Amino acid sequence: MGGSVFAILAGLYIGFSLLKFGNPAILDHLIPVPGSALEVVFQSWPLRWSYVMLAGLAMVGLLAARWTLPRPRWLVFLPLCWLAWQWVAAAHTIDARLTRVTLIHFHAVLAGFYLGLFALAPVRRIGLFWGGVALGFALMVWTGFDQRLGGLEATRQFVYSQPGWENLPAEHLKRLGSDRIFATLLYPNTLAGVLILLLPPLLVVTWQRATWLSPAARGVIAGLLAVCGLACLYWSGSKAGWLIALVMLVVVLLRAPLEKRWRAAIIIGLVSLGLLAFFVRFSGYFQRGATSVSARAEYWRAAWKTFADRPVFGSGPGTFAVAYRQIKPPEAEMARLTHNDYLEQASDSGFVGLATYGTFVIGLAVLLYRRCGANRMRFAVWLGVFGWVLQSGVEFGLYIPALGGTAFWLLGWLWGVSEEGG
Repeated sequence: MGGSVFAILAGLYIGFSLLKFGNPAILDHLIPVPGSALEVVFQSWPLRWSYVMLAGLAMVGLLAARWTLPRPRWLVFLPLCWLAWQWVAAAHTIDARLTRVTLIHFHAVLAGFYLGLFALAPVRRIGLFWGGVALGFALMVWTGFDQRLGGLEATRQFVYSQPGWENLPAEHLKRLGSDRIFATLLYPNTLAGVLILLLPPLLVVTWQRATWLSPAARGVIAGLLAVCGLACLYWSGSKAGWLIALVMLVVVLLRAPLEKRWRAAIIIGLVSLGLLAFFVRFSGYFQRGATSVSARAEYWRAAWKTFADRPVFGSGPGTFAVAYRQIKPPEAEMARLTHNDYLEQASDSGFVGLATYGTFVIGLAVLLYRRCGANRMRFAVWLGVFGWVLQSGVEFGLYIPALGGTAFWLLGWLWGVSEEGG
């Protein structure tokens, strides 16, 4: 009974995260406390609300937990080694405030991982967990559709009608001036990351768990979910999201029970069609010089320089913006995060931070692929996590609770259930 209650609460927590905690932890000071019931419904919430919810959830999880260490056991302690090194790097930070909020966020991320591993994995009725996640996901997608069908323009006109709108942060004005949807998240690429992470398992959950419906009804619902999710991915305008989704499709096809020649022909055809559509869709972007690609190259160069200058301790967790501001060319666009979680670790906490984080995330993803076997649910969760691992090479999903936090919950759950072998 305790496990079922925990699963329900954990799913609702993830669902709320998708709707209310879609901003980077380092920008939490910009999120005001809602002052009315209307703001509670439509406004992002400060992260301390998330931490209070997580603390209560952890107390329930401790009662439902089963303390069985999965193999290899040393890997269970690697995230704690990474976190311990973040504290060491924090002692050498160049901005104490940014490091403090980043450390708190990292603790919350790892709490989710271990709750997924020890408390969620033993739950047999896992559909109770996915119900809350699906609800939050559906509301997020609905918000994306609303933005596409006029909500963005209405918001833009409302903001432009307010006095002093020119003084809003540059990144906010840039997002507001674009037609790319972002739903309840920070910006379009974050939305793409959540879709990549959660759409595969939610499709399988819809098919496998809604057993009270006929196969035809389940097929219609799953198809509708896929169409809506992919539409939001398309409207987000995420170039990396498009390519990662294509890679994920190839991985699915590689496991399909088809003859090798047919499988190879289908993969070649779909990849060719997907790449052709990609270049047609974003031809204007490339004609304008692919500005986001060049901007990321500049961020990565700066992160590497910071790492080279501070290879042991880095500049301190969450402090890339401070280091970057000191070395960026005058004409370069400012950035608060590196747009690469692995380089961010190197820049912020040196070689040990990079090695422990990269070894854990990438190593566990490789290990769990081998353990998925023929279980569709586990493979679907792995596929979403795999997409997140890829996107982490061009984005900063680790630093966004709705994305990085959810990914670590799923990593923990998947490791726990794959150890059981059933």
